[in-house]
Amino acid sequence: MADATSSSITIAAPPERVMAVIADFAAYPEWAEQVKTVEILQTLDDGRAERVRFTMDAGPIKDSYTLDYRWAADGRAVSWTLIKGQIQKAQDGSYTLAGGPDATVVTYALSVDLNIPMIGMLRRKAEKVIIDTALKGLKRHVERLG
Repeated sequence: MADATSSSITIAAPPERVMAVIADFAAYPEWAEQVKTVEILQTLDDGRAERVRFTMDAGPIKDSYTLDYRWAADGRAVSWTLIKGQIQKAQDGSYTLAGGPDATVVTYALSVDLNIPMIGMLRRKAEKVIIDTALKGLKRHVERLG
């Protein structure tokens, strides 16, 4: 993720609860505004998702794409890489959690490359909007679950 865009947010919950929400892909359409459908294609021996297909609708940009996930042994990070996409030719991202037990700082890093030409400045702005929307949705959802 050489030139990834990243941002952080503090969530009033322990890291384990935050990571449980991040790992609950079936619930993404409830809090990740642009995600419309999610299908877990492969799971690891511990039950966590390894390969997931998403359908997203972000206004003018609609895509169906598949990501492979790597989970940190300490439960405080997850990263992903694009396997297949319609308009994306690359996507690398991660959530990294720090803090606890009452508050968790979540850092989301994202780098996306599209099959359509896009000026780097516009791509980074789009990544920033995606990140900020996702972090705010994650915070609302985790804190609502209590």
